[in-house]
Amino acid sequence: MKKRILYIGNDLQVNSFTVTYISFFSKMLRKEGYKVKTASTRSNKALRLLEMLGLIARYNKSTDIVLIDTYGAMNFYYAYLVGKACYLFGLEYIPILHGGNLPERLDRSFSFSKSLFGKAKVNIAPSRFLYDEFQKSGFQNTRIIPNAIKTRNYPFTKRESFRPKLLWVRRFQERYNPIMALKVLKKLSETYPEASLCMVGPEKDGTMKACKKLADEWNLNVRFTGKLRKKYWAKLSENYDFFINTTTVDNTPISVIEAMSLGLVIVSTNVGGMPRLIEHQKDGILVEEKDVNKMAAEIQQIIENPEKGRNLTRMAKTKVDGFDWEAVKSDWEEVLS
Repeated sequence: MKKRILYIGNDLQVNSFTVTYISFFSKMLRKEGYKVKTASTRSNKALRLLEMLGLIARYNKSTDIVLIDTYGAMNFYYAYLVGKACYLFGLEYIPILHGGNLPERLDRSFSFSKSLFGKAKVNIAPSRFLYDEFQKSGFQNTRIIPNAIKTRNYPFTKRESFRPKLLWVRRFQERYNPIMALKVLKKLSETYPEASLCMVGPEKDGTMKACKKLADEWNLNVRFTGKLRKKYWAKLSENYDFFINTTTVDNTPISVIEAMSLGLVIVSTNVGGMPRLIEHQKDGILVEEKDVNKMAAEIQQIIENPEKGRNLTRMAKTKVDGFDWEAVKSDWEEVLS
């Protein structure tokens, strides 16, 4: 008989690419026959925590296992309190690790981390990067299961040539360094006046306003879409040839995995888990953090040598097929059994 699952995370029904993994994953589990309850749908942080803890108290006798989406920022304390509640009620729980800043959390809050992760049935790391960091911190009860997507929802577009048309998909937040994307476009525009950039994502901390101001000052061809549903930005990607990831901290972002499936050339900063996802010069390009000139030069090289771009996108598609739900669901079956 399939396990009865309570899945704790941010289940806000936001029509945006930023909607959390819980929405996709819970849907896939239900299709496999699991009974899944999710929480929380509350936007208010205090009410969200109360709902999470209340559901554990309410459903502890009709729940076999609890899944907990776990990040390194404020969400970490939600996960910690949920883990404590599970322990008190005698429920097995599995933290699903997200976010490139979780290793910093292990260092800053080790006693809380030891309580949460040490008592877990297993910790699920979506990347070798987080797996290695948790192993180094002594959490041997950690295994890798990649973040999954439905690759058929992100159909591969074969590109014969590559234009200076860039796509950036993320929240406008300082840690993701969106201003670097504008600087790369500015550099490319010196050689390619037709160069353009589309930036998809919601405002977080004022950096969208700063980006719009710079785009006007530098007279750059930049489109700001705001939040988009995944299917819309996937369709939008057909008009672009490069996916640039300018972040200063990362794990293995779903948006990059989706872009690999869509056939975009990935050019990313070499931070966090990115070198565990992208093999430099094989299925994408990695440049050092904040290195605007190098990122622009790598894009220009592919524009001038399209065969390289075709090889990169073909190899990226081969790799990302291993992230399809059909390829990873047996790993989850094993963990949940």
